[in-house]
Amino acid sequence: MKPSEFEEIVRQTLDDLPEDFKPLLENVVVLIEEEPDLADLDGVELQPDEELLGLYHGVSLLDRSASHTGLPDRVLIYRGPILRTCDTIAEIRQQIRETVIHEVGHHIGLDDDEMAY
Repeated sequence: MKPSEFEEIVRQTLDDLPEDFKPLLENVVVLIEEEPDLADLDGVELQPDEELLGLYHGVSLLDRSASHTGLPDRVLIYRGPILRTCDTIAEIRQQIRETVIHEVGHHIGLDDDEMAY
């Protein structure tokens, strides 16, 4: 899959989020990176057969104080790991969707065990 096709799926996933969520993402940058760097991998617990598909960097909306004035939070989507874990275009689309929603959930303040899937 070409990087531009991958980017379009991420963009479409963001566009398809419910309108109520869009104001919550005003200070969030969604970036696509080919692979996670070592610092990102050090911050998460993965099983030997797992890949890091996405990552949220920032202070969740629930953890912010009223005086919070930081740089934009970042949602990172890792293209290489997603492509390696999926066999079909349909699986890639679904995994991108799940990863974007999962990382947006962290921005909102949800823990992994509170995610809907």
